[in-house]
Amino acid sequence: MEHPINILERYWNFTAFRPQQEAIINAAINNEDTFALLPTGGGKSLCFQIPALAKKGICIVISPLIALMKDQVLSLKNKGIKAMAITSGISHSKLDTLLDNCIYGNYKFLYLSPERLQQELVQDRIKQMHVNLIAVDEAHCISQWGSDFRPAYKNIDLLRRLHPSVNVIALTASAKPEVVEDIVKELDFIQPKIFKQSFSRSNLAYMVFHENDKYYRLETILKKHVEPSIVYVRNRKLTLEISTLLKSKNITATYYHGGLSNLEKDSNMTAWLQNQKQVMVATNAFGMGIDKPDVKTVIHLNLPESIESYFQEAGRAGRNGNKAFAVILKNNSDEILVKNQFLNVLPTVDFVKQVYRKLCNYFQVSYGEGEYLTFNFDFNSFCKTYNFSTILSYNALLLLDRNSVITLSKQFKNKVTVQFTISNAALFNYLETHQDFSIIVKSILRMYGGIFDHITKIDLVRIAEKSSIPETILIEALLQLERDAIITLNLAKTDAQVTFIEPREDDKTINRIALIIEQQNKLKQRQVKAILEYIENNSTCKSIQLLSYFGEKDIKPCGICSVCINTKKKEAPQNINAIKKRIIELLESGDKSSRDMIPLLKCPEYLLINALKLLLEHHIITVTQKNTYKLSHL
Repeated sequence: MEHPINILERYWNFTAFRPQQEAIINAAINNEDTFALLPTGGGKSLCFQIPALAKKGICIVISPLIALMKDQVLSLKNKGIKAMAITSGISHSKLDTLLDNCIYGNYKFLYLSPERLQQELVQDRIKQMHVNLIAVDEAHCISQWGSDFRPAYKNIDLLRRLHPSVNVIALTASAKPEVVEDIVKELDFIQPKIFKQSFSRSNLAYMVFHENDKYYRLETILKKHVEPSIVYVRNRKLTLEISTLLKSKNITATYYHGGLSNLEKDSNMTAWLQNQKQVMVATNAFGMGIDKPDVKTVIHLNLPESIESYFQEAGRAGRNGNKAFAVILKNNSDEILVKNQFLNVLPTVDFVKQVYRKLCNYFQVSYGEGEYLTFNFDFNSFCKTYNFSTILSYNALLLLDRNSVITLSKQFKNKVTVQFTISNAALFNYLETHQDFSIIVKSILRMYGGIFDHITKIDLVRIAEKSSIPETILIEALLQLERDAIITLNLAKTDAQVTFIEPREDDKTINRIALIIEQQNKLKQRQVKAILEYIENNSTCKSIQLLSYFGEKDIKPCGICSVCINTKKKEAPQNINAIKKRIIELLESGDKSSRDMIPLLKCPEYLLINALKLLLEHHIITVTQKNTYKLSHL
């Protein structure tokens, strides 16, 4: 058997393992049931990939995240390692072929969603495979107290029954003590080797600042620390707004959210990864599988939904070991906003039943049918048809997805097909009297041969670029060409795909998961309460608060978080008198705001604020209507 370090060097070009990795890998190689709790960026994937490569046979990897599965498979293939991911939307015959390839084609990794384990065909083929390891990624999903509980994860014990002699490795980046116990129990571990790496990050300063003007503080942080940064915001609209705002302040920025096309995602991601842009403004859709070691700051402009998600997102800063900052900017409206965003939009069991019934009707799925049927899904059209709240409906669909009733894959695209229905000569006669369409038609003809003979799928973005016109104008032109009987047009807009996992049974389907829905709603309420307590607690070291949440004990103050720094400030001697004198000298030349004074005084902001308060109390200065300061006697 090849030594793990040789595999690491050959495929990953590393010469040493990260903390705990080697011990975890050796336990997995020695057929031990293994649990690895490693923080974000701790190198979890290597902990099952290297043992699988060291042993004969194939490793089955269970993961709930399609994007992450695809990323890992692509990365393995680029290293010359045979791997495949079986996701939704694959026909029965193709699935049969792919599984046969795993048996006979010397594949080393088969990535599956937990829902796939319910299929008899998958179970039969896995039984025939020479399985060398079962890896359960995002293992916290198996626990009902985990932040992303998925009942389908409880099907993993099927793998243990199909291959009772094969050991299991479970991996996660965030799990409270009760979740760890749940994972070990549900996966039927016998004398497991449990590895927990401390979540402590001595180089990462956790900061919480109360700001009435968040945008100004955001600007000052990013101009002070000009290295790569991530700014997390609440929704897609804000990603564009904030990136545009930063550009207006001469800070290079791009943005990322789930609604972008793959081309836009790749382009924006590359610009940031290659340091062409300092800042990535993103929703929580960004970050999975991203390992950029030189991120200096991660800033949350809006509150995250839980400590678990915050810890993972904040942990993307400072992976190179240099000092980095994880900042939350808060103000008085945040508690209301976070409750509106995460609690007031939790669907009840009755509403989930409504959405499920209407979804089946929308796609004309008959009672008792629908299993593994896939449909393109225009979410906004669905909500409009049944007069549903978009956010409540979306959360209901996510619940149905997590509970293996459906699979909802978000993919935003325009699927457009065109065929010209008149002759070439007739077309050019038409263009003589419709010259506005000339450049569009000629662009299409040059890009798509055979469009007179058969229906052809076209790319609106490329045609718009080639014609130098906006996409909206292009669509209007195509619609007019269709009205004039020049073309046949199918303009099918879709923003997702829905796959039904089980036959339609209406209320019976939802009743089976009703308790889970209610329990998950309660869990969400506890998580929001925990994040609100975290941002309001200004007496306990932020690092201690976070590590205690995950069950760590005997933790010392970090010395670099916002609480520790404020404690030091209170203990340090403050030469307020010198600052007061300098403020008076500055105001003798005219009114100034505190922002004007900071660069001139070159003192910490908290000292300036304290000095201003004292001068106001003694009526030496006053505040003007323009919110600037002036000397009282002037």
